[in-house]
Amino acid sequence: MAKRSQSSEKAILDRIRGHGRGWVFTPRHFLDLASRPAITSALRRQTEAGTIRQLGRGLYDYPKLHPTLGKLSPTPEALAKALAGRDRVRLQPSGAYAANLLGLSEQVPAKVVFLTDGPSRVVRVGPMTLQLRRTTPRNMAAAGRLSGLVIQAFRDLGPEHVTPERIARLRQTLPADDRRALLKDLTLAPEWMHRPLKEIAAS
Repeated sequence: MAKRSQSSEKAILDRIRGHGRGWVFTPRHFLDLASRPAITSALRRQTEAGTIRQLGRGLYDYPKLHPTLGKLSPTPEALAKALAGRDRVRLQPSGAYAANLLGLSEQVPAKVVFLTDGPSRVVRVGPMTLQLRRTTPRNMAAAGRLSGLVIQAFRDLGPEHVTPERIARLRQTLPADDRRALLKDLTLAPEWMHRPLKEIAAS
């Protein structure tokens, strides 16, 4: 029994290390490797050993290390991905954070907003605050796709700030296949976005 427990814990630890530092995860990520009690015990031991860190209820990370600052906070994207998997909801970056992810704004918001088809709530992890804001099915239709990110970034910027310079930047930084895929979700965007989205998608 002890050997089986050690084998399960090694498999769990191997998966954690395989994903690399910065990975945020939940016990659900290991259900194919061990029973739920065995997973809980393994994660508790690894937390006590300092290998991983518990961020909240059923939420852990394999933290990145900085030579001066020590353990770094997880990125909002990594945290949101783990929350979406744990709670079985979809999340879509929104507002200034969406614009920042695309390189359209240097503003790093103190409160990161994600749209969701789950309940609205606020998640705090260390100095970071994630606001999960329930929205309409239409706003979530392109969640997880580039078009969803671009639409939300443009919505935050507003028509007057979707400039030729920002359009040119997206044409330079986004792969051609991803740019062309924007056309598939054109009907999900407000009418004023159609022209800039077509310009970004153009070959």
